[in-house]
Amino acid sequence: MRRTQEERSQSTRAALMAAARELFAERGYQAVPADEIVRAAGVTRGALYHHYGDKQGLFRAVFEQVELEVTAEVEAATKDAPDLTTGLLFALKAFLDACERAEIRQISLVDAPAVLGWTTWREIEAEHGLGLVITVLRQAVEEGLIKPLPVEVLAQLVLSAVNEAALMITHAENPAQARSDAEQVLATWLIGLLAE
Repeated sequence: MRRTQEERSQSTRAALMAAARELFAERGYQAVPADEIVRAAGVTRGALYHHYGDKQGLFRAVFEQVELEVTAEVEAATKDAPDLTTGLLFALKAFLDACERAEIRQISLVDAPAVLGWTTWREIEAEHGLGLVITVLRQAVEEGLIKPLPVEVLAQLVLSAVNEAALMITHAENPAQARSDAEQVLATWLIGLLAE
């Protein structure tokens, strides 16, 4: 049975994404030429340009895919928690756990700010993670678990602090110690938001 044009396009995009993700994770954006990605994907260079514009456009798509996956992992961690307060701490741990994986570290924390620029990196981070943070914090305020604060502002600050912790851990000489310290400080800060 012949595949439709849309099926061929989806297959081409999936092949490019898979090849690029593996290569970017393994060696970093700068060390991977576009020609190597298209060879690994088994497609033409024209297919890369048609679907993603250029290597940077493909990288952005890979980064957004990674962000969707990490957000889903964090959301799942909150659902496994026995209560919302524990859910906040589980979410923090799940995010930091994800950021310790070599693939996430290289794509999301090392390359994305450099390749896409700080502003675009933050916008994509916020697009994927901010909604979840707002939802959890809004629920916590409604249930009286945290002090009534402007949720959107608090969510931006929480997301920024957690992202900064991930960057700090990524670039630390002793990542294990940095992770331990960051998790302790962030957990203490989040617990400090709890209503008395």
